Amino acid sequence: MTVKDKVAVVTGGAKGLGEAIAETLLAEGARVVVAGREAAAAAPILELGGDRAHFHPVDVRDADSVAALMAAARERFGGLDIVVANAAVNAPGPVERLTPAQWADALAVNLSGVYHCLHAAAPLLRAQGWGRIVTVSSALSQRPMAGASAYCATKAAVEALTRVAALELADAGVTVNCVSPGITDRGMSRALAADERMWNMFLPKLAAGRPGRGEEIGRVVAFLAGEEASYVNGTVVEVNGGMRH
Repeated sequence: MTVKDKVAVVTGGAKGLGEAIAETLLAEGARVVVAGREAAAAAPILELGGDRAHFHPVDVRDADSVAALMAAARERFGGLDIVVANAAVNAPGPVERLTPAQWADALAVNLSGVYHCLHAAAPLLRAQGWGRIVTVSSALSQRPMAGASAYCATKAAVEALTRVAALELADAGVTVNCVSPGITDRGMSRALAADERMWNMFLPKLAAGRPGRGEEIGRVVAFLAGEEASYVNGTVVEVNGGMRH
């Protein structure tokens, strides 16, 4: 996967699945700006990456914060090639009990946060005539689950936004694709696997009989971020080991 020496930004990159993605990009030789709200959480990935990893604080709900992140990547490493819009939150609860504030926050992080990344990165990547944007949705975007209305809805919207952006940026040499992970051993899924009742409900849906590993998701992101994926655009790649509806 040819991401060596490319400059990548990973939102939500200090922990969970974002950390796994950042680890994979670093392993493939990229320089990575790990973006998140908490600098302390990024300590392990910064130690791993050495001078090829850098933390920059960001609140993806804030367009100015995201624009500053893209500028910081260019200042730190001299360019911007890859953006992984991964930051997300969960807002569990049935529609009738989910508060408007919870709904608004999920929308602001999970959907508007991706829009802010696209909006800030697109003109920079267009100007240089090359770029890769990878968004992250979820298997729940296509497999609705009771009690997950905000998460399911926002992740489905991310997939639609990805397809539109792909059409708009294709003529500039910029691809926009989406990775849709299933149950993994990182991030939000780890809590699910630790809950015996929930895990017993999900396990029969997993054809592989196990959760995915973070690096298995990371390798798909690294492929989409590289030269080899030049004709892959507007695609949602499900990475779930075969997950039944």
